[in-house]
Amino acid sequence: MNEGIKRKTFSIWNMIALFSLFVIIIFVVYPLVRLFAKSFLDTGSFSLQNYRDFFSLPYYFSTLKNSIVVCIFATVFATLIGLPMAYFVSRFNIPFKRFINICVILSLMSPPFIGAYSWILLMGRNGFITNLLSDIGIKAPTIYGFGGIVLVFTLKFYPYVYLYVSGALKSMDSSLEEAAENLGVSGFRRIMTVTFPLVLPTIASAALMVFMTSLADFGTPMLIGEGYRVLPVVVYTEFMSETGGNTSMASTLSVIIILCSTAILFLQKWYIGQKSYQMSGLRPPKVKKLKPVSRFFASVFCFICVFLAMLPQITVLVTSFVKTSGPIFVKGFSFDSYRSIFYKLGRNIRNTFTFSFIAIIIMIVVGMVLSYCIVRKRNKLTASIDLFIMLPYVIPGAVLGITLLGAFNKPPIMISGTVTIMIISYVIRKLPYTIRSSTGILYQIDPSIDEASISLGVSPIKTFFKITGVMMMPGVLSGAIISWITTINELSSSIILYTGETGTISVAIYSEVVRGGYGTAAALASILTLATTITLLIFFKVTKSDSISI
Repeated sequence: MNEGIKRKTFSIWNMIALFSLFVIIIFVVYPLVRLFAKSFLDTGSFSLQNYRDFFSLPYYFSTLKNSIVVCIFATVFATLIGLPMAYFVSRFNIPFKRFINICVILSLMSPPFIGAYSWILLMGRNGFITNLLSDIGIKAPTIYGFGGIVLVFTLKFYPYVYLYVSGALKSMDSSLEEAAENLGVSGFRRIMTVTFPLVLPTIASAALMVFMTSLADFGTPMLIGEGYRVLPVVVYTEFMSETGGNTSMASTLSVIIILCSTAILFLQKWYIGQKSYQMSGLRPPKVKKLKPVSRFFASVFCFICVFLAMLPQITVLVTSFVKTSGPIFVKGFSFDSYRSIFYKLGRNIRNTFTFSFIAIIIMIVVGMVLSYCIVRKRNKLTASIDLFIMLPYVIPGAVLGITLLGAFNKPPIMISGTVTIMIISYVIRKLPYTIRSSTGILYQIDPSIDEASISLGVSPIKTFFKITGVMMMPGVLSGAIISWITTINELSSSIILYTGETGTISVAIYSEVVRGGYGTAAALASILTLATTITLLIFFKVTKSDSISI
């Protein structure tokens, strides 16, 4: 009897796994294979000319160097901010810790291009700070180019370092630091020789996130890069050029971005694998009380970092109510920008939340089912699913958009320009978050629970949705929240795939900024910020937490 149940269970889940792999091959593997193949085409025949052009022509090769340099600087500066901030907040009696955590998460969840747009409002050629300094005879540094991109990336992505490292610092074993103190190693020396080396895997993971997210970002360098060209921007311009884009070169550049991201990911895994980092975590460190002066300076540092990270949201919220005359802000406040967007861009707003809602439902169901296959039915088939489903993790959104558009713009599957391709791109791009949170919670659920249900005659699928799925929900929610927020804020893939009928808020913000409609762009950005804030506050209320797993 038990053997029959096992065979039935295996058969049902194996069929689900086979069907899932088939869908993944169609919508993930096939488009990528086409992309790689197209990068070797020149006038319809096999050629290495595109790669020769990339490495020999400064116009193309300089974009790779520019991308690597800007990502390195952003990663270093983000680490220099996030690391001490995480240490101060997790180890000392810094006031308003809950407020700090919530603000950091809010700043991380908003799209980077809103940060770039906000800094244009503040320090652009006609920015608020630029004009303020000009009135007193000081020339403000430009926000455009290399420095501006690094600034936006640093302030946008240091929360990755803060959230990763603060979690690790709270869970490490305090006996290790106490032993170091007993041996005479204390203060800054103990931090550098004991504490930080123990959380090095976490620091490396956070730095990797900063680097890869910076490398993949399209909106920020497109808005403020000007003459400083990076790979995602050149991919977009090659693909979308009004004078007849070079899609083969765009494919070549896309392949190079993917290879760079993958190489960085494997390098990080190799480096961490060379060492052993194991802690019992039985004695988490206690929060220490700082002396008043030390507490003041540590708190000021944390609050300045939080303020700078939240400044884009504050800026767009305030400017969304400022009166405008064409592209110029004038004195006074009004709701004109909001009236304008609901009248002119109501479809973009509806599309954003409709597409995202459909995508998140698919992500939750598919994420739970696939994670169950990956964890409970581990074999070569499910291992392949686990590998392929994480491929979009290293693929920039613009590249994903190009792969989907190239693969499905003609029969037998012709969905380019439709709602379907928008939703598919969101699911493919954001599903890894839900998969990872689902697999994490599944490892904590005893398999004997669903085995007992099946042995009592309940079908495997019914057992999953009635028992296992319900128990998974608290863990799934964390990944689903991140998937939802990043989906409503998605620009990179949307800008490639949208049409007049399928435009989203992010696309409308970008278009308004390019056209000089700063007031309407601010109003649209405020809607995204409000949606993100409400989503996170509901999550914190339901889970009774002030943090979110990333």
